Amino acid sequence: MRALIIDDSRTMRSILRRIVTGLGFETAEAGDGQEALDAMEAGFVPDLCLIDWNMPVMDGYTFVTRVRDREEWRDVTLMMVTTESEHSQIVRALAAGAHEYVIKPFTPDAIIDKLDLLGLLTTQEAV
Repeated sequence: MRALIIDDSRTMRSILRRIVTGLGFETAEAGDGQEALDAMEAGFVPDLCLIDWNMPVMDGYTFVTRVRDREEWRDVTLMMVTTESEHSQIVRALAAGAHEYVIKPFTPDAIIDKLDLLGLLTTQEAV
């Protein structure tokens, strides 16, 4: 399985990378939504995107809408991992096509639980 980690914070990308590589994911990283789209267009089509909302160049919400506009990427699981905690923002992201939403700060277990809920973990990983 492949994961694309999209966040303008190197530290946050590193934290998320450690969590998902520990679960067996191959990872790539992007510092903003446009960089992530470029990676996908270049051939790194992930099973999962972990997406921050607030980033320069292209924010996470715009990234979600652009991915959902492309039929060949409709099967990519999109999970927001962001400080945006207003109910209206959560609803907006889910309505745009995000599958799950995690509010920072989070624990590794919170990410693992969401991935399990989404069916992205094997039975061993979920235990």
